[in-house]
Amino acid sequence: MHEFYYVKLAIHRIKGDIIRKGYKISKEIQTILDKNPTDLTENEINQLFSLATEKGIDLFYFKKTGSLLPRVSKVIGILKSIYFESLLDVGSGRGAFLIPFLDMFPHISVSSMDILEERYIMLKDMEKGGLENFTASYSNICDIIVKEKSVDIVTLLEVLEHIPQVEKAIENAVRIAREYVIVSVPSKEDDNEEHIHLLTKEKLTAYFEKCNITKISFDNVHGHLIAIVRI
Repeated sequence: MHEFYYVKLAIHRIKGDIIRKGYKISKEIQTILDKNPTDLTENEINQLFSLATEKGIDLFYFKKTGSLLPRVSKVIGILKSIYFESLLDVGSGRGAFLIPFLDMFPHISVSSMDILEERYIMLKDMEKGGLENFTASYSNICDIIVKEKSVDIVTLLEVLEHIPQVEKAIENAVRIAREYVIVSVPSKEDDNEEHIHLLTKEKLTAYFEKCNITKISFDNVHGHLIAIVRI
């Protein structure tokens, strides 16, 4: 069963959920939880997944779907071509990008933020569960106070179309990023009521130019526009 999951990340979620809720567990399970996830046997992993089912710990977002979403695959391909040591993922949501990214880039220092409490809790569980090089915050990119030029890359993936203050979000992303801001947005109108903007190349370029940024390249993939912004 577990071969269809991002096992290490799922186990950190299980650990964090148990810590947060204060579940009483057996000494055997505690011994398993105290181990590094990479050192667990198949039987021990199965025990933890069975525990998750028993306790109602949702691992849906840690399932592997066979192939990444095209827009996620494109962004990860871009990141593989860049040298960087730290990344802030804004609006991590259900982790469509973040979870495979954490699996593929375990040595990168990663911060995530989200304004939806249930999504933040899932991400925070991974941090509480001992996932190295990872922190999660319950915060808004438009309001956050973060040291200037504090991370190499800021990702805003399927986020800006939801934000009323697009200009403020972009200003803060540019302020925080040392090297790149990477954006993905829908490239055409859709029926998602939560999408309050249609951000074209021209509109995104104008927003970044207001921040004195001119090095912008664009790509398209299956209904999505991707902007790679060099700071």
